[in-house]
Amino acid sequence: MQQRKSSFASRLGFFAAAMLVLTPATLVAGGYGLNEQGASASGVANAGAVANPENASTVYFNPAGMTRLEGTQVSFGAAVLDVTGDFEGSAVRDNGTPVSGSDGGNFLPTAVVPNFYITHKLNETASVGIGINAPYGLAADYDDDFVGRFFADETDLQVLGFSPAVAFSSDSGLAIGASVNLLYGEGTLTKFQDLRSLGLPEDGYFEVEGDDLAINYTLGIQLQPTESTRLGMVFRTGTELELEGRARLTNAPVFGPAGPTGQTRTLTENTVVKLEIPDQLSFGISHRVVDTVTLLVSATWTKWSRFESLDVRSTQANAGTPNETISFLGENKYGEPGVIGHVPENWKDTWSAAAGVSWQATPAVALKAGYAFDSSPINASFRTARVPSSDRQWLTLGGQYAHTSSGWTMDLAAGYLIIEDPTVDEQEYTSDGQPTPGGARLTGKYDIDAWGAAVQLSKTF
Repeated sequence: MQQRKSSFASRLGFFAAAMLVLTPATLVAGGYGLNEQGASASGVANAGAVANPENASTVYFNPAGMTRLEGTQVSFGAAVLDVTGDFEGSAVRDNGTPVSGSDGGNFLPTAVVPNFYITHKLNETASVGIGINAPYGLAADYDDDFVGRFFADETDLQVLGFSPAVAFSSDSGLAIGASVNLLYGEGTLTKFQDLRSLGLPEDGYFEVEGDDLAINYTLGIQLQPTESTRLGMVFRTGTELELEGRARLTNAPVFGPAGPTGQTRTLTENTVVKLEIPDQLSFGISHRVVDTVTLLVSATWTKWSRFESLDVRSTQANAGTPNETISFLGENKYGEPGVIGHVPENWKDTWSAAAGVSWQATPAVALKAGYAFDSSPINASFRTARVPSSDRQWLTLGGQYAHTSSGWTMDLAAGYLIIEDPTVDEQEYTSDGQPTPGGARLTGKYDIDAWGAAVQLSKTF
């Protein structure tokens, strides 16, 4: 990593790795956003979470909800996501010859997504809180002999959020809240490099790593027009993580006056990979039909169109003799100085919607169910092996037990995702959108199956 990173960034990076073990599976998320931020909301597929502050997790869903919570409240838990993915297809090299290899195995690791929240009511009108969670992330890791290894091998993104928040309420039932979200991100991208098409004896292996800090903001409003109905709205601002680090390419060709000599070497170069964090706007309604039944609905718009391409760029001035750098190879392939890797994404803005119901079966036990539809931001013409995602439907069940005398509450949730089987037809493009001179191509179909479970403990002091 770059030495210019502050010691605070290093400490926060260590905290991210040591305290919040995170291996998120991309296909359970909208884009690379993670929805699993609290089991109490997951039980109803996050329906109406921006209008229904059950516990301190409202710091994430809508900080305005902190004004509805009494005293000091703590909430923490984790979600486990298990996704299985199978691929069936084929690929060709730059020179048009078939790639031999496997289906990549089960390339989606089991994920653990933790969270921690605390709120405190200062007085009748003001509250404060802090949230620590994993709002974004993705992971995929194919077997080394994957037939599409020249397009993707390992993809790993981990983002930790630290969010101090404040909220105020009025006698009219209006509450407003805001949080500042400090985001620490780490990322790794790897793939095999097709060098045999250049006449070299072995293919290469490319790896780039980087990290960065960024800030975005959450603004929330809650309004209670009647005793049984509450409305909520939340806006999260977009930002950008510039993951600065280093790239490494093995078996890179050695050039002489007449071109490649047939010899190879390992090259390294300082790099940056920019990752867009989207703007997001959510609306929600919580309506108590009778004393024991509450209906919840919500809708969310996400500006995923910010993510136009995945680019690896050199940040190393005078990296060496021009034909002895990774960026030299990248410029010849992608047609732009300093570009080491380029993948067009062309994602699109999305809408998601959810509906849920909560039934207070007894004073201590509540039962929940929910349904959500989450459209994929991925342009099917540019779907990649790194993120072979498609539209999802989420069916959830949940339960809550409140131990009144101790102040502890436990939430459990389980969900199953119905994911449309995505197809992929991936090739490489230059920076100006034209196919690269080589004929490398990956075509095939994915079969995805996913489920998740979550637990959350909350206490009022």
